[in-house]
This record gives sequence, C-alpha cells and structure tokens, in this order.
Amino acid sequence: MTAALPAITDLIDGEWGTPATDLGFDLEDPATGEPVARAVASDADRVERALAVAATSTGSITPEVLDAIADALEHRLPQIAELDARATGVPIQQTRLLAVIVPGAFRLAAEQLRAGVLRADRDHIQVHRLPLGPALCLVPWNAPAPMAAHKVANALAAGCPVILKVSELAPYSAIPIAEAIAEHVPPGMFQLVQGGAQTGAQLVDDERIKAVSFTGGLVGGRSVAAASAPLLRPCQLELGGNNPLVVLPDADTDTAARMAAELLTTLNGQWCRALGRLILPAARAAELREAIGKRLADLRIGPPLDPHTEFGPLVHSRHVRAVRGVRTAVSGRRAQSFGTAPEHGNYVLPTLLDNDLADEVFGPVAGTVTYETVEEAVTLANAGQYGLEAYVCGVDEDAALAVAQRIRAGEVKVNGSSVMSLHLMTPRPAWGWSGLGEEGTAETLRFFTGARVVGVEGRFALHTS
Repeated sequence: MTAALPAITDLIDGEWGTPATDLGFDLEDPATGEPVARAVASDADRVERALAVAATSTGSITPEVLDAIADALEHRLPQIAELDARATGVPIQQTRLLAVIVPGAFRLAAEQLRAGVLRADRDHIQVHRLPLGPALCLVPWNAPAPMAAHKVANALAAGCPVILKVSELAPYSAIPIAEAIAEHVPPGMFQLVQGGAQTGAQLVDDERIKAVSFTGGLVGGRSVAAASAPLLRPCQLELGGNNPLVVLPDADTDTAARMAAELLTTLNGQWCRALGRLILPAARAAELREAIGKRLADLRIGPPLDPHTEFGPLVHSRHVRAVRGVRTAVSGRRAQSFGTAPEHGNYVLPTLLDNDLADEVFGPVAGTVTYETVEEAVTLANAGQYGLEAYVCGVDEDAALAVAQRIRAGEVKVNGSSVMSLHLMTPRPAWGWSGLGEEGTAETLRFFTGARVVGVEGRFALHTS
C-alpha cells in the first residue's frame, strides 16, 4: 500500500512550520485526477522573516559539509523519487534515475571547492570569487528535486544564504531535501518556503535578495527580469524551449523514430528540452511518421508508481486542459495521437500535429513540418524565438555535425535524445526566449559569486620585446 503523502511544510530560521495560506485549488493524484491535498503557501509574515534571516546570515560551507548533505540525501532517494513521481505523474523508473542528481549535485559542488574554483593566484594578483549575498532559488514542478539540489548546492558552495521556493504543484520532495540540509548548515544559511506566484513575487521584489536563479516559463522569467533590472541584480533564467529535431535525408529510420519518441515522451513531455518541432525530409515524411507512431503506440501507458510504466499522466487537470487546447487552437491542424490511455486520470496521449508550432507546449505534443533541401531544414530549425536545445539525426555524423553547428541553440545533440547534457562539465546555455545566462556544473556555482581582484600596483608588469 502506498504511504500517505507528507504534510506540506516550510523551514524558516531553523523552525518547521505548516503553511496555511489557501491558494484556491487542490493538488491531484495525476493517475486518477482525484484531489489529494490543498495547495498552500507560507504566509507573508513568514516569508518576510525568511528574508530578514537570510539578509543577516553569513557562513562558509565547506566541502565536508556538502559531502555530509549528499550522504544524508542518499538514504532519502527512494522517498524523493516516489514523491516526485506522485506529484508530477512522471514514471518512477525515470524519477529514480533523475534522483541520482540530488546527492550528486552536492558532491560536484564539494569537488569544485576542493579544486579551488573560488580563488586564483596569478603573477602576484589574487582573484577571489565571493558570495553575492542572499540567493533565491525558484524551482518548477516537472523535476523539482534534481533542480532544487543543483541550484541550492551551488549557492551554498558559493557561501550564499539560500531561500528555496518550489512550485506549488510539487511541494513534497523539497521537504526531505530540506531535512538533509538542515542537519548540517546553520539555520539562516538555508530556508524553504512554499507557495505560488504571489509568494514568488514577494521574494523577487525584495532588494535583500542579491541573486535569483529561476527555471520556469517565459512569463515568470520576464517577471523576474523586470523586478531585477532596477536593482541591477543578476538573474539566471532558464525558460524552456520549442526544440527542433532535424531528421536528415540519410537518417536511419529506427534511430530517428527512437529519438522523436523519447524526446516527445520523456517526463511525459513535461520538460524544457522536449521535442516541439519535428522537421522531416519531404520524401521520407510518411515513412518516418509511421515509424515514430509505432514506437509511440507501443509505449506502456499507466500510473507513475508502476515500475513498468513508460509514459504517465500529466501533473494536473488544469495542465491537461492547456495541452489539449493546443490541438484545437489553430483551425485546420490535423492531430494524430498514439496509444490507449486509462479511462481516468490526467492523461494526454503522445500527439503529432500537422504544420509547425510557434510556442512551447510543455506536454507530449509536437508540430511536424517538411523540407526539400538541407538548407531549408536549417532555416526552419532557426525560425523560432527559442534557443535552448536542438537535435539532428543523420547517418553521416560529419554532415550532421555540420548542420548542428549552424543551429542557433544552447546545445545541439547529434543522434542523441537523453535527458542528460552532452557532458557533465559543459555549460547549459539559453538563447533568445529560452532565457539568460548559463547553467552547468561550474557555471551555476560561478553565477552566485562576484569577483574581487587584489594585488600590489606595479608588482606585475607585462614585458614585450
């Protein structure tokens, strides 16, 4: 029997509390659509207390402390994976894999500190990377635990007091993460608040916050940027993407079908690097769509806690309505869906639409467009306003790489569709409407710091012949 969901709690100045501000809707069991809890927020006074505490807190978080947090999180991984699956509808076979990122983020941050990334000495000149001050980490609902761990681990490693706010739709997994952190850091160095847009606005609008790392939608990101601009406050924004997959004329049919199906359905399509625009060679479009459809139809669709489920329900009925609305928003667009969904629950079947999509759907729906020449395919790939991720499929890897190098996106994968980045140490940039700045193993830690250069005038001179 599945255990009851934990009570939604916050952590302010080392004290656990029960948020009581009603957000006006119910959280749901994605598998059934039934209510499971009321969506709640930390009240404004408690959020103000968190801001005041963060503003006066200082501390150095050592690599040993970060490793200890990672050890404490290792024991909580089964719970964290289950809570994310139950909140988001993502199959537990996927949340278990992603949960490995949670302790891993703290270990990577510890390794960076041991490597001396916060200080460099060169030619008698010292460069110190210092904490910017209180940091706000705003995390979306689709993979809440890994994203929270990545942001918080790096902010703590930088020496910043951290306030974490997770999405009101997925409040649960942040609680065991907060428990593990609270066991090892001073109370003011880490706090957890719960809530929705109003709570986020109270935090973002406060000048005591000196850095904001936000992952979410375009509207929310613009609000963060607008609030930060008068303060000249740095913000790291990852705002999603309407990502293209360019299938080249020589592509292997099975590889192209696998890539398209995985990109459309990983995290049930609820991820920022999902497939949004399928760009096919006109001469092979029918064959490729048939192969993709077969793969999609063969997926095991069911409840997220079933270990055999490959594709599950969406997070909430209101998100279901938004995703389904895309299918009917443009007249004359044919929609082809694949598979059979359970009778009850927040299910939306994987769907391919005729014609292109201009905006991110954040669900298992992609537009399809065809091309006659590779030049036209590149033009189509670069036609959108977003620039987060892109994919190229082709047997001739040199030719595929040449196409990839012409696509305007932060990361372009050739013949790959994994949820992971190409390399652990490469940046995760965002172009255009996909955001500002770069995330990454090194980049996120650096974001929470500012540089101070110290030296004696004249001790170093540049000699030229």
